[in-house]
Amino acid sequence: MYIDLNQIHEIQNSWFQWRTNTNLLNKILMSFLMACFTGLMAQVTIQVPWSPVLITLQTFAVLIAGSLLGKWGGFSQLLYLVLGILGMPWFTNMQSGFNFILGSSGGYIVGFIIAATFLGYLFDNYSNSRKPLNTVILMMIANFICIYIPGLLVLSNFIQTHTGVMPSITNLIIMGVVPFIVGDFIKIALSSSITIATLPKDNN
Repeated sequence: MYIDLNQIHEIQNSWFQWRTNTNLLNKILMSFLMACFTGLMAQVTIQVPWSPVLITLQTFAVLIAGSLLGKWGGFSQLLYLVLGILGMPWFTNMQSGFNFILGSSGGYIVGFIIAATFLGYLFDNYSNSRKPLNTVILMMIANFICIYIPGLLVLSNFIQTHTGVMPSITNLIIMGVVPFIVGDFIKIALSSSITIATLPKDNN
């Protein structure tokens, strides 16, 4: 089966140009739909016995938000946070409200905004960031630094508030990182593949 690479590049360029230059209403609508997708992925959960943080598929939505929406990917995650605080029941297990953000998982949601903004800015402005190896590296940085740092900071505060004891770095990593490593690499692989297939590799 013959694959016309020029046609693929044209499709990639057309999508990139459209999502970059479309009107404000379309960008807000796409951001809201991505926020909804993040909320949907939040309902797919696995509980591990040694951690108060549930395993979810949210980070998959976050990682592709930056590539599919560019800088509006960060806005989609801000919408997810703000509307969830205001009562939209799309946090994990259909929860909502500001108290959830103060809970064990709240810092990760703040990290979602940082991660999607980070990816969106680079994918929008630097064509080298869209090359396959660079895409994978950036996805790993977004996942393991942009999301985990605020996630672990809030998790540490949550544990100290409820137990009166500041968790050690080792215990914090065991609770807030270790359960998610395997799933994270799978989500990074999937989101990187979508990004590589979707975005053009040259300047536009």
